[in-house]
Parts: sequence; structure tokens; C-alpha cells
Amino acid sequence: MPAILAKKLGMTQLFLEDGTVERVTVLEAGPCPVTGVRTHEVDGYEAVQLAFGSVKEKYLTKPELGHLKKAGAPPMRLVKEFRDEAGEHLVGETVTVENFEVGQKVKISGTSKGKGFQGTIKRHNFASGPKSHGSHNVRAPGSIGASAWPARVMKGIKGPGQMGNKRVTQKGLEIVRLEPGENLMLVRGSVPGPRNGFVEVRTDA
Repeated sequence: MPAILAKKLGMTQLFLEDGTVERVTVLEAGPCPVTGVRTHEVDGYEAVQLAFGSVKEKYLTKPELGHLKKAGAPPMRLVKEFRDEAGEHLVGETVTVENFEVGQKVKISGTSKGKGFQGTIKRHNFASGPKSHGSHNVRAPGSIGASAWPARVMKGIKGPGQMGNKRVTQKGLEIVRLEPGENLMLVRGSVPGPRNGFVEVRTDA
């Protein structure tokens, strides 16, 4: 089950040979050097650690630089572990888009765009109130608890608050095209996060 780190470059459309149009997200996937391999015998779990995103040495701490240097990797911005993905990887190898295939299903995880503080209509898709005849309840959430019982607001009720800026995993995405020479992966559909945001790509079993 291959996995790789990538950067979201944006969305575009792709014209296939039969004339159909595919809406795809373009990812700059890898190359990702393997900087660590976790095993049951030593660590108690199986995982492979990948690095991605070239960066100047001054932006990393000495422990981070030492860890990457030990694995024979240049300074990298992002280091992530993928559970149960160790397989046959060895420290010092490099994972590229060639580890994937066109038509393969993948799931992509990233941090969604932050929307700030939002009301219940935008955040939870609440219905709005009447917009005529002097209504003062157009975008208000309505009743959130009775006065006699429970005489308080119950925990977990859907209300206004911070929206977005959370880890999101989009499943069932399909690889439409691979460009190994440019380290590009084109995936059908949308991917969490803004442009130039980092994402994790795994095969969707």
C-alpha cells in the first residue's frame, strides 16, 4: 500500500481521448526520501516515515537536521509517519509517483481552509427563518433549550463557532494521470486545503 506526501497546486480540467472532461486537482507528489522505518520489534507498531518539501537549513532545528542527515536526506520542511505502510521500504530509499498507478483509488488527508467564526446557517447548514413581515429571526439558530427543563444548553448542541482549519480526509479519489518527470499526480475531484497546502496521499483499500 504506497503512500506519499504532496503539495496541492490547484485545480484544472483535463480533456480525455474520448472527448470527456475531467475536473482534476494537480498535486506535486514527492520525491519523498524514507527517513525512518518503525517495526513491531523495536517500536511496537509498523510505519514508514517520509520527508517532503526542500527548505533552507536555517528554518530547521539541529535535532531535525541531524535526523535527516542520518537518513541521508537533504533539509526537508515536512516529516510524516504513515502507519501500516512500512512494507519493503528501507531508510535512504525515495518514494515517487511511480509507486502509484493510473486508475488507482486513493484517500487524501489535509487541513481544510479556515473560515473563521461562522453562524449556524453556514457552519451547520441550518435553514433560515422567514424573511418578511417583520421577522427578527432570519439567520438566528432558534430555540436551543427549554426554560423549565433542562433549563440550560445541553452539551454538544450545534451552534456558531470556528469553522474549517481542521484535518479532513477525502476518500474514493481516483488517479487520472501521472507525470513522473515532473512529479505530478492528477486526481479526479477536490482535495482538502488551500493552494500550496501539504497533503498526505494513501491508497484507499
